[in-house]
Amino acid sequence: MPDRCLAEWLTLLEARHPSEIDLGLDRVAAVWSELVSQRKDRQTPIQLPTAITVAGTNGKGSCIASMQAIMLQQGYRVGATTSPHFINYNERICVQGEPVCDAVIVGAFAEIETARADISLTYFEFGSLAALLIFADANLDAMLLEVGLGGRLDAINIIDADVAVVTSIALDHQAWLGDTRELIAAEKLGIARSGRPLIIGEADSPEGFSQMIAKTGAEALVVGVDFSLEIQADQFTARLLSTDGKPRLFEHLPTSGLLPVNKILAVQALLCAGFQLDNKLVVQALCDVRLAGRQQQLDINGIKVILDVAHNPAAAVALAKNLPPITGRYIAVASVLADKDWAGIVAPLAGIFSDWQIAEISDTERATKGQTLIEVLYNADLSCRLHETLEEAFLNAHNQANADDTVVVFGSFYSVSAVLQLHRQLQKNINGFVQ
Repeated sequence: MPDRCLAEWLTLLEARHPSEIDLGLDRVAAVWSELVSQRKDRQTPIQLPTAITVAGTNGKGSCIASMQAIMLQQGYRVGATTSPHFINYNERICVQGEPVCDAVIVGAFAEIETARADISLTYFEFGSLAALLIFADANLDAMLLEVGLGGRLDAINIIDADVAVVTSIALDHQAWLGDTRELIAAEKLGIARSGRPLIIGEADSPEGFSQMIAKTGAEALVVGVDFSLEIQADQFTARLLSTDGKPRLFEHLPTSGLLPVNKILAVQALLCAGFQLDNKLVVQALCDVRLAGRQQQLDINGIKVILDVAHNPAAAVALAKNLPPITGRYIAVASVLADKDWAGIVAPLAGIFSDWQIAEISDTERATKGQTLIEVLYNADLSCRLHETLEEAFLNAHNQANADDTVVVFGSFYSVSAVLQLHRQLQKNINGFVQ
């Protein structure tokens, strides 16, 4: 087998499988079984750490980032796999809060390639298996596994998680998961395991949700019922449960940054997994935790910029609620993939933005056409302009903004990624000029 660098591997994986999304566990489970068998034959058996799996329409990344920050603050060793990435593929697989290096990923890819024989795997499935191999070799206390799509048939679900978390349930990815919240809930609850903790962060549950949870046989804890939070201005209090059912009170937790509900889901999940948590260290970790693309704030050449991957109506409602009051204008830079409800995203934000700068995503065939984007805004009687690229859309918004204005980039990971990469290039240019 010829040696390949990571970029060559990724190009190969993107082109190899006929479908970008191909839900089902049979193929990926068969390859994982072979990987386990080959390791046994080499007398280096795979031993996985405590596994916490996180599904949900929104909030998965925030929950995992919060768990990771808490574990690091407490001195535990932790691995986390999330998707997609913003700039470098390595962001998808982190050990001790840092992306693993190319060589480690390439080594895992090569091992998977040998084990898969003639079984075809998607880009995401290959990466999920690589993360599991890397975590098995990293001497971890826990691995945090973000579900890519749905839950029941997602590649991550080959692992019987010690604790499962469902952050939220809203309409998204209907082509794969179903067109009602009830159907989507059933898919996401597929990560639950009988007799093991299941942490639910959805307070507005769909019809029949309690019965769905009961069918899983999991030991469910539901926000607002079994554990709760109480917000007081810039702080909140969390009333949670330890593994023995005794209450645990966490006070003076920060409301800033990531959404409070995702922070308490993180703490409750770690308690259910049996980890010892010091209250002061939890507060410290959650005060410092940040996550790219989630209410991320930048100053780009004197203009305030907020990056948020709000890519469905529920996330758009949350974005609208959490944007702070300003004296100037809010200017939107946005785009979405074709399976997203663009009109539903625009509706809760229509009264917030004075101007919309948009562009068709150029990095994927799954992009919503520019004409569709602009028609929705025209029909809503919103001031807007369609650009050739997201970078051009952002630069136009930036150039028209004043010191009191804020540019908000949202709608897709691709949108945020384009601006993050542009920001990094601008910083390189400035640093090079100074030097």
